[in-house]
Amino acid sequence: MPRLPPPTQMVLRDGYSEFHYGQPDPDLLPVEEMRRAAGTALDTFGPDLLAYGAPEGAWPLLAWIQERVRDREGVAVALHECIGTAGNSDAIDQFCTLFTRPGDVAIVESPTYHLGLRILRDHHLDLRAVPVDADGLRLDVLDATLARLNREGKPARVLYTIPTFHNPTGVNLAMGRRHELVDMAVRHGFLILEDDVYRELVYDGASPASLFSLAPRGTVLRMGSFAKSLAPGLRLGWLDCSADQARRFADGGLRDSGGAPSFTAAMMVAALCRSGDFDAHVSRLRAAYRERRDALATALARHLPDGCTFSTPGGGYFIWVTLPAGLDAEAVLRAADAHRVAFVPGGRVCLDGRGRDCLRLAFSLMKPAQLEEGARRLGAAIAAAA
Repeated sequence: MPRLPPPTQMVLRDGYSEFHYGQPDPDLLPVEEMRRAAGTALDTFGPDLLAYGAPEGAWPLLAWIQERVRDREGVAVALHECIGTAGNSDAIDQFCTLFTRPGDVAIVESPTYHLGLRILRDHHLDLRAVPVDADGLRLDVLDATLARLNREGKPARVLYTIPTFHNPTGVNLAMGRRHELVDMAVRHGFLILEDDVYRELVYDGASPASLFSLAPRGTVLRMGSFAKSLAPGLRLGWLDCSADQARRFADGGLRDSGGAPSFTAAMMVAALCRSGDFDAHVSRLRAAYRERRDALATALARHLPDGCTFSTPGGGYFIWVTLPAGLDAEAVLRAADAHRVAFVPGGRVCLDGRGRDCLRLAFSLMKPAQLEEGARRLGAAIAAAA
C-alpha cells in the first residue's frame, strides 16, 4: 500500500506552540459519544441512515435544533425555517451561489474570518470592509459606506458578520448596535449572513441575542454549526432563515442531485443530541476552554513586552493582541520561527490594510501548560522583532 499523506487538515510541527489553528484539541473530541450515537442511529433507522437524505436535511436533527432555539433563545423557528448544511463554510458557499451574482457588493468586517473571505472571493463578489471596535461592527462607518455605495449605483447585497465571540477579536456586537444593524438592513434592503458558530462556547454569563432573533424573517440568515461545539470532521451545520429562503436551498440543483449534505452524520448527531450527550459534551468544552482562555490571558500578561495589549473574550476560540506602536506582525512572525511559535498575523484577516500591528492567538488546541510556554515564546519573539 502506498504511503498516504496525513488524513487531517491540521499538520502540527514537533515542538511548536501552534496558536495558528482555530481547531479543537483532539483529546476533547467526543469519540465515545459518537460511537454510541452511530449504533443508536443504525439500530433505529437501519439502511435509511445510509441513503440520500431529504433535500432539507435530517428531519430528526432539524426538529431538535428547532426545539433548542426555542428553549435556549426564546425564538420560535418553524421546522421549514431551518435547513441542514455541511457546516458554515458550505452554507456561505451555497448562499453565494443562490442569493448573489458576480459583482454584487458584499460588506465584511475588518478584521474577519479570513477563510470566509476566500469563499466570498470565489464567487467574485465586490468586497467592501467596515472596521470593528470594542463594541463590534462600526455602524457609523457602515452607514457612510452604504450611502457611498448607493451614490455609486452599487447597493450592498449582503453583509457577512460574526457578531457573537467574533473571529478574530473575540468581541460581541453591542446590543444597541444589533438592533440598529437589523434596522439598517431593512431600510437598505441587504441581507445579513450571520455566522453564529461560537454561540455554545460561552464562558462568562450568556451569549447575546442573535441578529436572527431580532429581525423580521427574511432579513437575517443565521448559520449554526457543530464544528466547534462537537467535531469539525462531521461537516455539519444548519441555517435559520425564512421558509422561502430555506425552500430555495432545498430546491437547488446541488440537493436535487445529492440530497441533504452530511446526511448520515446528521442522523447520528440527532441520536447524540437526543441522548443528552450533546449538553454534557458542551459543558465539558466550556470548562476546558474557560481554563485555557484564563491560562493564556494570565500568561500573556506575564510574558508580553510593554506596549502589547489584549482583552479577554467571553467566549469563542481567540485572543486578539495589539503590538507596540511601530511593530509589524509579519516581522514578529519571521522572528517567531526561531522561537518555535506560530500565529496568524492580523493583516491576513483584514481586507483593507488594517491589523498589521495585531495578531490572532487560538487557545483551543493547546493545554494550559502549553499555552504558558507558547506565551513565553511569543513574548521572546516580539522582543526579538522590536
